Amino acid sequence: MLAALVLAASPALAATPAPTGLFTSLPILWPEEPDIAAVLRSEGKPHWAAQVLTERGPVLALDRIASGDPSLARVRLLVMAQPRPLAPAESVALDRWLRKGGRLLLFADPLHTGESRFTLGDKRRPQDIVMLAPLLAHWGLTLDFDADQPPGERQARVLETALPVNMPGVLVAARGRGKCRPDEAGLSAVCRIGKGRAIIIADAALFDHSDGDSAAQMAALRALLAQLAALR
Repeated sequence: MLAALVLAASPALAATPAPTGLFTSLPILWPEEPDIAAVLRSEGKPHWAAQVLTERGPVLALDRIASGDPSLARVRLLVMAQPRPLAPAESVALDRWLRKGGRLLLFADPLHTGESRFTLGDKRRPQDIVMLAPLLAHWGLTLDFDADQPPGERQARVLETALPVNMPGVLVAARGRGKCRPDEAGLSAVCRIGKGRAIIIADAALFDHSDGDSAAQMAALRALLAQLAALR
């Protein structure tokens, strides 16, 4: 896979120096197909989340996070949706990028409930359990999970936004760290890390449905992006 792929919202790509970055294991930019040839042949409707992101301009799809990477350096706003585990060097690079003024919207789901055509153990399958504990701990957070909670999608109020959740996690702030402020239910946290700002959501059910009536999901993602941009 290419290190980065730019989806242009307009032909004047060179005039847009700061694309929105996307780092995800979910089939947002590419449909779930057995190989790249099938992906290229696919004529399905684009994922609603990809449509929302391209409203802001070009989208830069990243498959790695690396210090000094010109792709990451171009990004000012990064969406991470159920990302794969980060190597230690990637965690360091992401932290440095954020501290320099980056904006991060992170969906970290301790038990992904979306369906996949790929079986457990298949590398093409979306990340079932987010594994970002060292990075979250560095920011003063832990992600807890109640395995006894009832399954099923429900609506929750997260940062003044109606958001679907399904067996979400709970974000808990470590005492004395003070970089992140979870909400009362622990479904989200707002972080001020150096010059950067982050919103972390302890669930990724927002992306579970890629077709059908997606107006509510699109509105929720737009609202979260707007809140992230407005953080001071």
